Amino acid sequence: MEALALIAVAVFLFTYALIIDERIHRAVAAMLGGAIVVFLGIVPWESLLEHVDFGTIFLLLGMMIIVNTARGSGLFEFIAIKTTKLARGSPIRVLVLFALVTAVVSAFLDNVTTVLLLTPMLLYVARVMNLNPIPFLVTEIFASNVGGAATLIGDPPNIMIASSAGLTFNEFLIHLGPIMIVNMVILLLMMYVIYGRSMRVSPDERKEMVRTLDGLDERAAIVDRSLFNKSVAVIAFVVFLFFIHDRIGEFLHVVLPFVDPAMGLEPAEVALIGAAIILFWSRQSPEEIFEKIEWPALFFFGGLFVIVGALVETGIISSIASVMVENVDSTGEAMFIVAWFAAIASAIVDNIPLTAAMIPLIHDMGTTMDVYPLWWSLALGACLGGNGTAIGASANVVVIGIAEREGINISFIEFLKVGMLVLFVTVAVGFVMLWLKFAV
Repeated sequence: MEALALIAVAVFLFTYALIIDERIHRAVAAMLGGAIVVFLGIVPWESLLEHVDFGTIFLLLGMMIIVNTARGSGLFEFIAIKTTKLARGSPIRVLVLFALVTAVVSAFLDNVTTVLLLTPMLLYVARVMNLNPIPFLVTEIFASNVGGAATLIGDPPNIMIASSAGLTFNEFLIHLGPIMIVNMVILLLMMYVIYGRSMRVSPDERKEMVRTLDGLDERAAIVDRSLFNKSVAVIAFVVFLFFIHDRIGEFLHVVLPFVDPAMGLEPAEVALIGAAIILFWSRQSPEEIFEKIEWPALFFFGGLFVIVGALVETGIISSIASVMVENVDSTGEAMFIVAWFAAIASAIVDNIPLTAAMIPLIHDMGTTMDVYPLWWSLALGACLGGNGTAIGASANVVVIGIAEREGINISFIEFLKVGMLVLFVTVAVGFVMLWLKFAV
């Protein structure tokens, strides 16, 4: 068993190294690591499916289908142009409004999808206004990670935590929503202090910007009015279901007495229901929609769950949990360790594999303490820790990659200087708010 444990750790570290190196796609790295532990029998085939969190995978799959279908209507371009016009030629106002839109959209859609949709439009607006795009892009990254942390579906770590711990959409809103609202205010103040001087323009330049922006027609961005209306309706319906998913039986029982009032829906079920509705109602070609799904991300999750399953099977996770528990005297100390370990580690490696490794560890800590506050500490650290470096979260990599294709270079060090400041300030604020709620 010791030999198998060493192999499991070696495969885990080897997979991490491949992910950090980035010369091999992370999905391939995760699949390779998963294949090795299955081939060697560390994770028996009969227990393989127990370690794969299909709640996470199906939730992401459903939301990808909804977003990719809605994308064809011009919905997201419409939002971007409308937001820009509200700024009336003020670069700071553009930055603030785009940050708010990014945060809100990231809270209800996956933040990677959000930045994929909004970054090209943000680059276009910066070009039209003749502004340096780097402050806008960096702020967009931070806003996507802060906004995504506020809800169950906003960031992959939250999806994974909720699926494993049985947490509801409303619980995320209650415990993390207020923290992220405070952090968004702090983030915008920080961005103003850091970038405000570099974005000042003269009155004449501002008038010219207003004339240019007035020439943009948000209605022209809507390429399919029927699909636009259907997309808005389905997204609104799905968001509503997320709010009541754990109490859906109470609502259905009123009109359908045979429905059990105690019935609830998993978040993954809500996403798949929404995906089925929008595909049926829109009559879009499923082949075209399915081709746009981020299959590498889903296979990455699958492989990663198997690798972490090897650590569970060999007892590595329970051993680490035992060490942590032995050195923790209170819930507050455990919250501190989990939040800051997750935050700093997420700045070094992608927060998805980190969360996958931490989840079984926290489950094992449940034998000696109440781990409910620890789930929120993990979500806080994993989501906001991704702001620390250029590789800390998937949204960071996506935005920087799009910028590079446009000839805009955001260096690792340049991002690090601002990102680590944002990490420490936002995690500190969030931890204090959680500590006051659960540990005092």
